Amino acid sequence: MQNLPLTRREFIRGASGLGFLAFSGVAPAFLARSAMAQTPAPERDRSILVIVQLAGGNDGLNTVIPFTDDRYYNLRPTLGLKNNLLELNDNLALHPACQPLHELYGEGKLSIVQNVGYPNPNRSHFRSTEIWETASDSDTFQREGWLGRYFDNECAGSPKAESVDADPSAIHVGDMIPQTYLSLESHSLFGMKPYGEFDRGQDPADLAYEKLLQADHIEGNASYLQHTMMNTLVTERRVEKIIGKYKPQASYPRTKLAQSLKRVAALIHADMETRVYFVSQGGYDTHANQLNNHQRLLTELSTSMSAFQKDLTAHNKDDQVITMTFSEFGRRPAENGSGGTDHGTAAPLFVMGSKVKGGLLGQTPELVTDATKDLTYSTDFRGVYSSVLDKWLEADSSKILGDKYDHVPFV
Repeated sequence: MQNLPLTRREFIRGASGLGFLAFSGVAPAFLARSAMAQTPAPERDRSILVIVQLAGGNDGLNTVIPFTDDRYYNLRPTLGLKNNLLELNDNLALHPACQPLHELYGEGKLSIVQNVGYPNPNRSHFRSTEIWETASDSDTFQREGWLGRYFDNECAGSPKAESVDADPSAIHVGDMIPQTYLSLESHSLFGMKPYGEFDRGQDPADLAYEKLLQADHIEGNASYLQHTMMNTLVTERRVEKIIGKYKPQASYPRTKLAQSLKRVAALIHADMETRVYFVSQGGYDTHANQLNNHQRLLTELSTSMSAFQKDLTAHNKDDQVITMTFSEFGRRPAENGSGGTDHGTAAPLFVMGSKVKGGLLGQTPELVTDATKDLTYSTDFRGVYSSVLDKWLEADSSKILGDKYDHVPFV
């Protein structure tokens, strides 16, 4: 079978050239519902959120450096950075590897939110990541992610979910669905690889297509699973075609993060209705040999984000997109005995876009003199989320987060 469908409408019309009505008498119920659903007009100017996870715990003090504070160098006699710093103001500078981000900062397209964390911080990678992804208190366990609850509140009952040509509510790069997306209700999610061809092996797409068209008339959970399979298959074919034809207008490095963002740019350029994308960069757990590793990671991050922003701008999509980083925690102010830093608490995050109010936001962390002490956060990360939800995605953050949090004025 050569010309597999790229939309649900093509899928429904695709049995050997026969229209859907030609076999509607024996079509599975989920196909019939899809065919009869009204397709909403696409929103071409919708606001889009791209999340970049810095997995492992990014060292905030060597990202935004308090270069005039002697306590910084006393706590970090070998890790303290002094040369080629990229000044943000009279007291703070970016890591030398962040030149592309520094340029965006100078253009007013980068907000740096300082000292972000939460009360009673947890230093476990798994648990702290879970707290960030669910927007829960540190002593509260919740399954649903903060964006999953956004989907439940904003997308539940929408005709889009059953529409013939509906795009996924959210897309992630990688094999695992981020907990950020988990929800009570069912929503269309799609995952893809950061680079390489779509791996089909023995043409499973062709086999799946044939099996779906041959499916018995069933209802209930089995029908739902058929519908889900069809959504996944058709979305994969469409995404594959979009990415294959995409011509980026910026030079992306060959790193995993950059190639992930290039794929996201392709889908945004294609006017997919998807509003949320999630990509991840690992390696930030710098317990040892931090200087070189952290420089490499921040180089990858800054060059990737810069290429992504330039690409969006060249395609006139930059006013629709903000890109936000997060990491499960920062590192300890004092260096350890292995040329690295251990799990800490608060750290800065970046928000990038043509519509952001660029600059330094929040309070600079107060450094300690006691090497056993840690930073005390000044901006609750849920204030960042509430700003995104209320001001960018135009949702009610109090319903999603369960409380009101002070906005951070980057949008």
